[in-house]
Amino acid sequence: MSRNRSSHGLFWGSLLLAVLAGLAPFPEAVAVLKPWFLGLVMVYWLLEAPERAGLGLAFALGVAADLIFGTLFGEQALRLVMLAFIVQRFRPRLRFFPLWQQAFAVGALLLNDRVIAAAVRLLVGDGLPPATFWLSPLVGMLLWPWLFLLLDQLRLKGREREG
Repeated sequence: MSRNRSSHGLFWGSLLLAVLAGLAPFPEAVAVLKPWFLGLVMVYWLLEAPERAGLGLAFALGVAADLIFGTLFGEQALRLVMLAFIVQRFRPRLRFFPLWQQAFAVGALLLNDRVIAAAVRLLVGDGLPPATFWLSPLVGMLLWPWLFLLLDQLRLKGREREG
């Protein structure tokens, strides 16, 4: 039972930290480089614990993130559901890629997310985003191996403590 409690704590704690990291202010000069932390953490859990993370959770977290971040209602929900669908569809392949290839795949997923976000902006009449809008997926791709290793290490240590 404690194993279950500990793993739930890591799961929900990592998602909460991802939301808080998304709320953290970045200096204006580097704010465009801020990766989509919630998307990165969701990708990890979709790959490593698909029984916990799925389309329903992606939608619920997206709606909550829309309310927390003050974005267009439903935008992050749509983006997270699209991300979750693609990861679930290609999970068997993604999971067994070497970490550097996985990073490129995550970069492609984040770039796809940016395309969706730009399409939503166009639909609501905000116009095309600036060129710097497209830098964030690159930072997410570079951050992925470190985030994956950190979460994996924490998850495995939690298993060892209870086992």
